Amino acid sequence: MRLKRFEILLPLLYNDGKKTEKEKFLLTHKELADKFGATTTDSTKIVGHWIYQNQLYEDKLIRIIIDVPESEGSEIFFRRYKEVLKERFKQIDIWITSYEIDVI
Repeated sequence: MRLKRFEILLPLLYNDGKKTEKEKFLLTHKELADKFGATTTDSTKIVGHWIYQNQLYEDKLIRIIIDVPESEGSEIFFRRYKEVLKERFKQIDIWITSYEIDVI
């Protein structure tokens, strides 16, 4: 079965260092599970560094994984959903990647 995997990196902390509210993660999981039937969370903390307008940011992140049948509709959904997540998590950007997978 050919699927497309989408991976979303969500911040555990806001840029000011305050913890992101647990409810925002729960809402995100619910929305994605309602839409696609399931989500997986990689709870290993991911640390990222990036520069924006000459300021260095350090992110502590978790990864949400969603496997869906390959379709143009899912790509469109995630492009739009990214804007929702940027606002929800108060981020300049939210990193979403996708790639094809084969489930054996």
